[in-house]
Amino acid sequence: MPFKLENEFCRLEVIPEAAEITSFFDKTNNVEIMYQGDEGWSGRNPSLFPIIGSTYSKYYEIHGKQYTMKNHGLARYATFKGEQLEDKLIFTFCSDEETLKQYPFDFVFEIAYSLEGKTLHIDYTIKNTSKEDMPYSFGLHPAFRVPQYKNEKFEDYSIDFEFNEEATQLVFDPSFNENIKEKKVQLNSWKLSREDINHYATLVYKDYKSSYVTLSHQGEPRLRVHFAGFPYLALWTHPTPSNFICIEPWYGHSDFEKETPDFYHREGTMILKPGEETQFSYQIELF
Repeated sequence: MPFKLENEFCRLEVIPEAAEITSFFDKTNNVEIMYQGDEGWSGRNPSLFPIIGSTYSKYYEIHGKQYTMKNHGLARYATFKGEQLEDKLIFTFCSDEETLKQYPFDFVFEIAYSLEGKTLHIDYTIKNTSKEDMPYSFGLHPAFRVPQYKNEKFEDYSIDFEFNEEATQLVFDPSFNENIKEKKVQLNSWKLSREDINHYATLVYKDYKSSYVTLSHQGEPRLRVHFAGFPYLALWTHPTPSNFICIEPWYGHSDFEKETPDFYHREGTMILKPGEETQFSYQIELF
C-alpha cells in the first residue's frame, strides 16, 4: 500500500518497494507528473546507491576481493521500512546479510519526502555503521511524463538550464570500443530529441553552474528540478519510444571505459568514515 501526503496543490504517493514515487499529482492542473513504469522502462524514480550504473567488468574490488551488484546498486531493489508522519514520509533501508554479500559495509539509507506548497522535497541521509571507511556513489533517476496532455508532442518540450553557460559533455561508447571523450558544449535550452539520446545513449554533463533545470512545453514552464551540488547531470529516455524524460543528478557515474579500478578509486566515489553520516537533497517544483 502506498504512503500518502497531500496539500491544496498536490498529492504524493510513495511505496516501500525502492521507496519510489508512484504518483506526484498536480491538483491545480489535474495532471500526473511522474512516469508510471508502464512503457519501455520498468523503473520510475529509483535512488542509485551505492553505485551508479555498473562497472565495465560487472565486478568490483574491495581489499582485493571481488563483489558484484545489479545495475545502479542496492536501494532500487530493496523494500524500505515506511513511516507516516503528519507532514513527512520517511523510508529506511538498512544493510543485512544479503547486502553484505554484494557490498561489504553496514549502512543506513534514509529517504524523507515532504510537501511545501507546490514543491516536493526529497531528502537523503546515508550513515556508515561499519567499522571502516565506506566508499559509495549516489545518484537520482526520476522519470517525468512527457507529453503531459493529449495533442502534445515529446519534441514540443525542452529542458531549460538556469544559466546560459559552457559545460563539458561526456561522450562515451556503450560498446566500450572507444575511450570516453569530453567536449565543450553550450547549455541553454535543449529541445527534447530522441535522436540525440539514441546517438549519445545518455546525455551526460559536468562543469556547469546551473542548480536547476526547467521542463517546459513550447516555452511554458511545467516543472523544475533543483539539484544544487550535484556535479553530473544526465538526460535519458528509453530507446523504445516512451513518453518520459529522466532528469538525473549524479555524484558519480558508471564505468565509461574498460578499466575497472578498485571501488575506492573510481571517479566520483565518496568516502564515509565509521559513524559518519551525510545528507543530499533535491526538489521537484510545479508551476
